Amino acid sequence: MLKVAVVGASGYTGVELLRILSGHPEVAVTCVTSERSAGKTVGEIFPSVRDRYTQVLEKLEPMRVCEKADFIFTALPHQAAMLVVPAFLEMGKKVVDLSADYRFHDPSLYEAWYEPHMNPDVLDKSVYGLPELHRQAICESDLVGNPGCYPTSIILGLAPLLQKGLLDLTSIIADSKSAVSGAGRGAKVDTLFCEVNEGFKAYGIASHRHTPEIEQELSLLAGQQVTISFTPHLVPMDRGILSTIYASLTKDHTVDQLLSLYREFYHNEGFVRVLPEGVYPSTLHVRGSNFCDIGLTVDKRTGRVIVVSAIDNLVKGASGQAVQNMNILNGFPENLGLDALPLFP
Repeated sequence: MLKVAVVGASGYTGVELLRILSGHPEVAVTCVTSERSAGKTVGEIFPSVRDRYTQVLEKLEPMRVCEKADFIFTALPHQAAMLVVPAFLEMGKKVVDLSADYRFHDPSLYEAWYEPHMNPDVLDKSVYGLPELHRQAICESDLVGNPGCYPTSIILGLAPLLQKGLLDLTSIIADSKSAVSGAGRGAKVDTLFCEVNEGFKAYGIASHRHTPEIEQELSLLAGQQVTISFTPHLVPMDRGILSTIYASLTKDHTVDQLLSLYREFYHNEGFVRVLPEGVYPSTLHVRGSNFCDIGLTVDKRTGRVIVVSAIDNLVKGASGQAVQNMNILNGFPENLGLDALPLFP
């Protein structure tokens, strides 16, 4: 039985980890930490899991965490993870970090969009945790930078087209909509009920911090620098991301040809579902699951392909993908603990 710690367990990604891990047959959660809720039981903070977890949330002390666990999830804000991840690695632990701190290969890129990196040397040891693209590298690593939610939906949506060189790389536009849980559990005016309910707005226009992460991975797929236009939107729902991605094709392709390409690319990927022609994803049909649903069409008038992808931002977009990475790192079947079907309705 693998002893697991969830560091930063009082946020939405933390409780989602606890929910998923409660059904994992090879895992025992032996340590949970929270700075703001230390001293309270897990059930006091999250009544939804009170029957499964009786632990008391602890202050974060790296040595104590390592004494109690062999594998560590860090569900901390960016920069906070940098303060503790090197210590965990030095003590021989494997880590999946859900912040942005270990997603980038180039520390100057992190600095440009966040702040100076405290341990850029550790970036060389980290692997970008999108299993469909980096499974072997994840297998061989001790540190995985778990992808962001928007990037997961966009990268998976474009990967087959970029790998085959079918797109005009100057033409990519990603228009994404996210549920409010993507903003985290902390109280903010912009995510209060009265600020969000009955509303729909764009934010982070031309400046969202997931942009360089998306471009890093798309550039690797294309073999050259890719720059995109990315606009996220906030919609009044609890869970889910829907990304609609537009790009010009370099030559004519039918929808059937492109769907065949996607089915071939993802034929061994149990968490990516390529939908039939004329069928497009809905966030409702992936809710609570680790699936990414993808549909596409070709606009013959404009020569553009339109790809639509849907994920649950807290599962495939965060905690579910983190557990998928944990399974790979520990040699477990990749779908272990993640076989739940979507919650519908």
